[in-house]
Amino acid sequence: MVESVFMAELTWPEFADKVKEGVIVFLPLGTTEQHGPHMAMNVDVVLPTGVCERVARAVGGIVAPTIPYGYKSQPRSGGGEGFPGTTSLDANTFSLVVRDIIRSLGTDGVRKVVVVNGHFENCWPSVEGVDLAMRELRRDGVTDMKVMRLEYWDFVGRDTLDQLFPDGFPGTELEHASLLETSLMLLLRPDLVDMDKVPDDGPAKFPTYDLYPVPDGFGPASGVLARAQGSSAEKGRLLMDDHVERIASAVRAEFGV
Repeated sequence: MVESVFMAELTWPEFADKVKEGVIVFLPLGTTEQHGPHMAMNVDVVLPTGVCERVARAVGGIVAPTIPYGYKSQPRSGGGEGFPGTTSLDANTFSLVVRDIIRSLGTDGVRKVVVVNGHFENCWPSVEGVDLAMRELRRDGVTDMKVMRLEYWDFVGRDTLDQLFPDGFPGTELEHASLLETSLMLLLRPDLVDMDKVPDDGPAKFPTYDLYPVPDGFGPASGVLARAQGSSAEKGRLLMDDHVERIASAVRAEFGV
């Protein structure tokens, strides 16, 4: 048997054996989106995949292929759709992709799924996808499927945030392409980070509303909403340790593993 936590690296008989054992399947949700001039556009794929890999190893789970496209980037949380390369799905399309994957897993016999979101804007469309999948599985007689859905960045201790942001945490929305994501990328994929290109045109100062069409200059031209200066792999390790420990604990509590 292949010793891998990644579902796509298994043969179908190996996967079938794991399903019979009651394996937990982790489904990372990402997108392809600008992350400033200093990072690659696959940040929201790399980070939830890295979290899922580590949690899966801790609880004996496997990781399904990450969805690489997500719901539309918003100016106040992701810079917006105006950046070249940001490639997005409509909310309905994304919801149906999530639905189809979970429904297919359920049809294969999987009964424990953890959906791990890595892109802020995916939150509510992914809720819809889970709801639709559960509805269709129940219709087809599958009544024992259990799905946990979470944002990995919620699993961090206040003491860690205080250590990383002694002057106060700016909030998850403004941390797009900023210290948290940059530090995690320096931990996981330093080859995709160029700290010499970290911009200095933030932090963003948005009104408490959206405007359509988005006016010029609504956010920082770089697409970095807060500050990435001071990012490091060491800070990424602090974050990752919190994410893995706290998510693994929640998964064990909910699924009895």
